[in-house]
Amino acid sequence: MSVEATATRASRLAPSSAVWMGAAIVLAAANLRTGVVGVAPLLADIQAAEQLSATAAGVLSALPVLCFGLLAPVAPPLARRLGIERALLVALVLLIVGFLVRSSGPLPALYAGTVLLGAAIAVCNVLLPSLIKRDFSHRTGMMTGLYTMAIACGGTVAAGLTMPIAQVAGLGWRGALASWVLFAVAALLCWLPHVRRAGRPTRVGAVRVGGLWRDALAWQVTLYMGLQSLAYFAVTAWLPAMLIERGYDPVVAGWLLSLATVSGVAGAMVAPVLATRGPRQRGVVAVTTAIAAVGLLGVLVPIGVEVVAMVLLGFAQSAALGLALTLVALRAPDAAHAAQLSGMAQSAGYVLAAAGPFAVGALRDLTGGWTVPLLVLSVLLVAQGVAGVLAGRDRHVGRAAA
Repeated sequence: MSVEATATRASRLAPSSAVWMGAAIVLAAANLRTGVVGVAPLLADIQAAEQLSATAAGVLSALPVLCFGLLAPVAPPLARRLGIERALLVALVLLIVGFLVRSSGPLPALYAGTVLLGAAIAVCNVLLPSLIKRDFSHRTGMMTGLYTMAIACGGTVAAGLTMPIAQVAGLGWRGALASWVLFAVAALLCWLPHVRRAGRPTRVGAVRVGGLWRDALAWQVTLYMGLQSLAYFAVTAWLPAMLIERGYDPVVAGWLLSLATVSGVAGAMVAPVLATRGPRQRGVVAVTTAIAAVGLLGVLVPIGVEVVAMVLLGFAQSAALGLALTLVALRAPDAAHAAQLSGMAQSAGYVLAAAGPFAVGALRDLTGGWTVPLLVLSVLLVAQGVAGVLAGRDRHVGRAAA
């Protein structure tokens, strides 16, 4: 799909249709973290109930992220075959099935449902940004900000309410995790009218991704995506456990994680808008990386500054996600390149990110504490900042290949 074709598609979208499409995108995006973040406050309960080691629990936390990476390449061919709206419909149905299977019974169902959730989110991760590029190319910053804010809000609600649902409502960890299927059902109902109005399958993703694997700029975007995701999922998976070991009540630990995700709402909205005000994003990347480093240092040094650390870390991590998604849109010359760059960045990036929860759990088992895992995450922040600064230059992917 050319730039001209993308612009034509955007111009044909009536204002009322644009509002409803935007609402459907936001509601779908709100489901992209509930199935993952909701596990973190309950991880200690799941470990006790299923007799899992920290390493095995880390695998459970890393599994959906690994699926994000391994299954992301499936999304563009699926969109070419079914159309982007129908492909997203399939993903939402799969998401609902994943929630139900994960809470249905024994340990194998827990892992199988987690894989289904990861597969569904992988498709949405790739196709929703390309849909924004197609239908909102003239408002990329605003829509990417709303999209990222919805992701952060979904994570906020899941982090703060999953433990109370399990304890106060008496549903246990299985019932609490299953309750988030209601979000997915709401997104499915909102998406159905767009599927009925959708025409023939679009050509999003028609450009072969192979050319981008030799593109240095595409790799810089991919590394930034992967490293910011690694830090996010590692901290999200293990932060409540760290706080519980320091003596916090599990509900309070869940609320502190929720505070981080609440703070992320502002970062998710502000960073993409600032990033699209100029041709370069290097300054925004550098500042958000520095804020994340200060927040992580606050977690590393237990001197009663956990609340401040949560605010800073949550703001910076969600801002980094918004920047990563914005870079995918800004570094791509059209919707076709955006879909392929999104697929590459989220495929290789999330495979890298999947190592985060697993590595932190393994390092916790090996060292008996959280200091070494947090120091390793701090070092990786430096690499994240370098990749982001390079990706923030005013260039487009695919130029060398063309």
